[in-house]
Amino acid sequence: MQKIPFEIKTGKENMQIDSDLLEHAIKTEQKEPIFRLYGWSPACVSLGRNQKEDFIDYELLKKYNIDIVRRLTGGRALLHDDEITYSFICPVSYLQNGENVTESYKEISQILIQNFQKLGIELDFGGIKKYKGHIDYCMLISTGADLCFENKKLIGSAQFRKNGYILQHGSILYDYNKTLLEAIFKEQIDTSSIISIKEINPDLTKKDIIECFMKNC
Repeated sequence: MQKIPFEIKTGKENMQIDSDLLEHAIKTEQKEPIFRLYGWSPACVSLGRNQKEDFIDYELLKKYNIDIVRRLTGGRALLHDDEITYSFICPVSYLQNGENVTESYKEISQILIQNFQKLGIELDFGGIKKYKGHIDYCMLISTGADLCFENKKLIGSAQFRKNGYILQHGSILYDYNKTLLEAIFKEQIDTSSIISIKEINPDLTKKDIIECFMKNC
């Protein structure tokens, strides 16, 4: 597996790197999967590929020095702040069930499950949670492809497919600011449905997580 060293970049740079890695894999017909971990500075809201942005208060984002970017992948918006983000790129044929979207999520997510297991955190796939009304914040929506700790969402992922290749990336919630999330997304954040690494194990650092993944992937 090709591993890209951890870097902290702007939202625009991070999304461009994921896109460039995908395009390079397609152009060179790369068979080896690519795994990358990265951070964001400044904090950034990412919108899903086809998501409306009518809920965004640009003055509020400016006030808190928060960028905004649109992802290649679908799904709903995320605030990338105190987190670690992963991306994984591979040919559809690399996976046992690559043609099946849900099963491919689960295959790729085994990397996350196995490494967090080494860190003492047992993750499993979430059940589908339906919400009434309009929800813009991705972490409030749970699908069968998301990873949960004790039925609380920790990692939200999304995919984009092109020319026989898959880009899957996702947000590993290290910590969150409930007040800021509610201000940005203009909706109540039900913290009973999400969980962060700091809530699971406050002694586990981002460095610990990054080193584990870089060593074992």
